[in-house]
Amino acid sequence: MRKSTRLTAEEQFQAAQKKSAKILEERELIAQERAERIATLRARRLAQEKVDNAVPAKKRSTRKSN
Repeated sequence: MRKSTRLTAEEQFQAAQKKSAKILEERELIAQERAERIATLRARRLAQEKVDNAVPAKKRSTRKSN
């Protein structure tokens, strides 16, 4: 027997919905990974800036005492 047109259309619609949901999940995962990477880089940058700002202060104080 042949499937009705409506049944075929419903199956195609469901397949498209599944595909859309999968793509959305993948995009969300990629966005989350990117946000984590940016947060890590930001933390490293802030830590490095803190170190860089602390080192010149020590150098300045040693220069004044000499």
